[in-house]
Amino acid sequence: MQNEMLENLSEQTRQLFEPMRKLNALMLNNMERMTQYQMESMRRYSQMGTERMREATTQLSSEEGLKAFSGRQAEIMNELAQQMMEDARAFSEMSQEFRAEFEKMFAEQTRMLEQAAGAASDAKKSGEDDKEKAAPRASSQSTRGGSKKKS
Repeated sequence: MQNEMLENLSEQTRQLFEPMRKLNALMLNNMERMTQYQMESMRRYSQMGTERMREATTQLSSEEGLKAFSGRQAEIMNELAQQMMEDARAFSEMSQEFRAEFEKMFAEQTRMLEQAAGAASDAKKSGEDDKEKAAPRASSQSTRGGSKKKS
């Protein structure tokens, strides 16, 4: 009997912490994806900056090189702006995916709680019905004559 009670307690504890475990896994997965993407973005931006510095050191030795470097600067800024827009779009998509998964998990947990509450309510109602059937019904008429007046 004690083993059964311990098993029931263990199962109830697992059920209690399962939603939190799922939420933590979802958050960890999202954090890993976003961190990885940020690291890749940082590498791209660093690489672009390093390339510009290398070009500056080699091209700024003459007037033609300075003109070429300046002309290329507008292209680089355009590429940088496009890259930043792509990064913002990717972060937005990741956030939307996370939100959708979170809402799905929340809806699932809400549905499970409603089902559990409904089952508990049904069990309680069934128990009350059984008690009513088992309890003897009291008579509505009193056997005492105290309420009648004597003439």
